[in-house]
Amino acid sequence: MYIHLGGEKIIRSSEMIAIFDISIEKSSKLSKQFVTAALQDKRLERIGEEEAKSIVVTQNAVYYSPISSSTLKKRSNILADS
Repeated sequence: MYIHLGGEKIIRSSEMIAIFDISIEKSSKLSKQFVTAALQDKRLERIGEEEAKSIVVTQNAVYYSPISSSTLKKRSNILADS
């Protein structure tokens, strides 16, 4: 199954590791370090021009998504129930 992350970005649900609200980047030093490391490794991708609302971690990349973490979690739960 697939999950739409916003814009034209769709990933396999099996690749997804975690979904975080964007606020975690400001409240946690560890998450900020993780995102910075992904940026340095060129594994960070911003989806679309809109402001990021969530961070999606996959096996190969980290995405800034314009879709809220709660909406993405609902989408992933729907797939898990199928």
